[in-house]
Amino acid sequence: MKKEVGLWIDHRKVVIVTVQDDVVVTRQFKSDMEKHVRFARGSHSKGPHEIVGSSSEDVRDRSFDDHLNSYYEAVIFLIRDADSILIFGPGEAKVELEKRLKHDELGGRIVGIETVDKMTNNQIKAKVRDYYLKE
Repeated sequence: MKKEVGLWIDHRKVVIVTVQDDVVVTRQFKSDMEKHVRFARGSHSKGPHEIVGSSSEDVRDRSFDDHLNSYYEAVIFLIRDADSILIFGPGEAKVELEKRLKHDELGGRIVGIETVDKMTNNQIKAKVRDYYLKE
């Protein structure tokens, strides 16, 4: 019983498609991540009363990173038992997830990483089904 997974991911949601014994199951969940703009270090000026090295942007960046870490942990929990993993999506999230999977010694299960635009759930399902069930 080989379990094959394909997933479309960005920072806001993931759609996970599992193919096992010719049965295709789709799950989706959102990260509840708000749109975030990262500030380059030193890109804002410090006022005379601000503490150097600490700012509201630093706090937001840490909160963003903590939220992303929890999000990726949840995704990995759902796909940990997959024999093969296809990752695709529009932005940085797919590469960040790849790094996390490699760190968790699951990188050998990754069969591909692709950059794609926004897709409907049906398009995602079809892409994964076609990838794994091709004859």
